[in-house]
Amino acid sequence: MEADKIKDSIKRAAQELFRKFGYHKTSVNEIARKAKIAKATIYKYFDSKEAVLHVLLMDYIKVSVNDLITTNTPELDEETHLSNLIMKTCRLSYTICNEFIGWDFIRESTNSQDFLKNLSNELEELLMQSFTQLPNIRKHETYHQRLRFLIKCSKSIVFSFAFTSVSDADVRKNFVSFQKEILPYLVKAAVTI
Repeated sequence: MEADKIKDSIKRAAQELFRKFGYHKTSVNEIARKAKIAKATIYKYFDSKEAVLHVLLMDYIKVSVNDLITTNTPELDEETHLSNLIMKTCRLSYTICNEFIGWDFIRESTNSQDFLKNLSNELEELLMQSFTQLPNIRKHETYHQRLRFLIKCSKSIVFSFAFTSVSDADVRKNFVSFQKEILPYLVKAAVTI
């Protein structure tokens, strides 16, 4: 039980520091100091600072995806329902980049780009599992392939914002453009069988 408390302490400290200073500007020493433990103790539970970030993000994503999928919405048509879910997922991706990692680090670091690619692949799998378990989603293999295509396209477009946008205002503008000009066509292609 003590090990769980220590891990939670490390995660809480890291989360607070990552949100305040960004991933790149937070050191393992600072996490240890904030958690009131020795630096070596962090390495007993996590291989690296990146491993701490990964665990934090996966915890955050699992809860967020579950909330996205299970939130009761008024009976919407299929296209609107999927569009809403994709936009909520995009906002989740934005939050991850903005609050946990930091845009400057994302743009400048090859490691962060690889990390985000792996993270987005895990997010894709979580979304596919969640989507296919919904009672109102068709159980047709072609439809599942189209849903995967919709998710892949959407995540590729959204993560490209991080690498091409100069400011947060640019990112928001790109989100609005994506929502109004691109997403309706992607959703239409996914649901039309």
